[in-house]
Formats: sequence, structure tokens, C-alpha cells
Amino acid sequence: MSKPPIAVLIVAALYLLVGIAGFAYHFPELAAGHRDAIAIELTEFCAVVAGAGLLLRQNWARWLALAWVVFHVGISLFHPLRELLIHAALCLLISWLLFRPVTAHWFKMTRAES
Repeated sequence: MSKPPIAVLIVAALYLLVGIAGFAYHFPELAAGHRDAIAIELTEFCAVVAGAGLLLRQNWARWLALAWVVFHVGISLFHPLRELLIHAALCLLISWLLFRPVTAHWFKMTRAES
């Protein structure tokens, strides 16, 4: 079981895609000196770090990925209900994918065991 479970690959790819695309999309705001741009770019950077960490079998990356999506659920409380529901559904799905027994076991295994 040295290869990551498909669930990890999907979530990691999603985080890398969202993080890189979001960073590129919001970069002009950072360059223009918008007030919230640094916080937005740091959030996107966290998504990239979580995605890379998941691929590197780092257990902390599961928690960072979960914290990232929970943060977005919290932000969605101040947006339309549809956005909140989408983020909440993604949060539940990502939580289930990253913390189910087979995935948790893969993160706990050492490289020598795999």
C-alpha cells in the first residue's frame, strides 16, 4: 500500500488546483496593494501546502486540509446560503475522504511498512 489511496490523490489534486488557481487569480490584487490581498494569498498558499503534504503522506496535512475547508465554511456564514451549503458539503466530503479508516491507516504507516 505504498501508493496513496485514490481519495488522497483526489483531495490533494483539488487543493493544489484551487490553491494555485486562486493564488494566480488574486495575485493582481496583491500587486495593487489591496488591503485583504495578503490574507487571501496566504489562504491559497495553505491550500497548496496541504495538497503537497497530503501527497507526501504527512498526517498534519490532513488536519490543515480540514482546517482550510472549515475556515471557508465559517467565511460562508456571511455569504449567500447556497455558498454555505456548498462549502459545508465539501467539508463533509473532504472529512470523510481523509479520515476514513483506510486513509487514516495509510497516513500512519511508515515508509518501511509500505
